[in-house]
Amino acid sequence: MYKKILVPIDSSKTSARGLEEAIKLAKAEGARLFLLHVVDEFIALQDAMGAGFYAGELFEGLREGGRRLLARAEARVRARGLPVRSILVEEPAARVAEVIVAQAKKLGAQIIVLGTHGRRGVSRLVMGSDAEGVLREANVPVLLVRAPEGEAAPSAARRRAR
Repeated sequence: MYKKILVPIDSSKTSARGLEEAIKLAKAEGARLFLLHVVDEFIALQDAMGAGFYAGELFEGLREGGRRLLARAEARVRARGLPVRSILVEEPAARVAEVIVAQAKKLGAQIIVLGTHGRRGVSRLVMGSDAEGVLREANVPVLLVRAPEGEAAPSAARRRAR
């Protein structure tokens, strides 16, 4: 049923849980995983401007962190005997959810599996919800994997690492 599974990842525990569920699904379906990391320059730039960082160095650090994150996740998937491809995308003018949906279409993914932090109330309004955006825009099924009960939503600094 699902032969191509898109798994957006970041450095959060919920993302790791999403990857684990995607691995289980891929094993059951005989599917290939596509790991996606989106360099979210917009949020990083906001923080950098306030802290006085040089944006070019900050962005290169984000890209390098994304490459390392993808390499670790890819090794984890390969160790489980599954085919996998990693994708790093940098789209400064697009929302993360838009990038995820566009990649799903481009790859012909039949399902998107992603961790969600379960933000509610003011934090969701202020920070937004990438998972909610994917749910609204995707034309394929979306499997959301929630954070363990009591696990806090990530800070802005952890969110930048996505």
